Amino acid sequence: MVKVAIIEDDQTIAQMYKIKFQSEGFDVEVAENGQIGLNMIENIKPDIVLLDLMMPIMNGSEMLEKLRQKSWGKSLKVIILTNMGEQEIPENVKQLNVTDVVLKADMTPRQVTELVKKHLNIQ
Repeated sequence: MVKVAIIEDDQTIAQMYKIKFQSEGFDVEVAENGQIGLNMIENIKPDIVLLDLMMPIMNGSEMLEKLRQKSWGKSLKVIILTNMGEQEIPENVKQLNVTDVVLKADMTPRQVTELVKKHLNIQ
């Protein structure tokens, strides 16, 4: 089963994506900040991560930096899920091998699910 990790502090958004991905047959784990998310990712070894940037405790860009420092995290697919405009996304994030950037307001959960399937080559 394909594993998706959702790192998102807004519980309503996190649950919405979790329900959508589960309905499509994905195994989904959710964490509400980067610190918990990093530990969770190390434990479950997901196929792809949906990562919010604006979070308490450890934000998404800090978490991504730490993830890329680990051998198992260097090539993990990460989709940034944010409400920041393209210009607001920190430059270091763009240099950390991001698979894609999704503006939450611009895409429905169904579209995000389709995008994940595309990046994982799932029909």
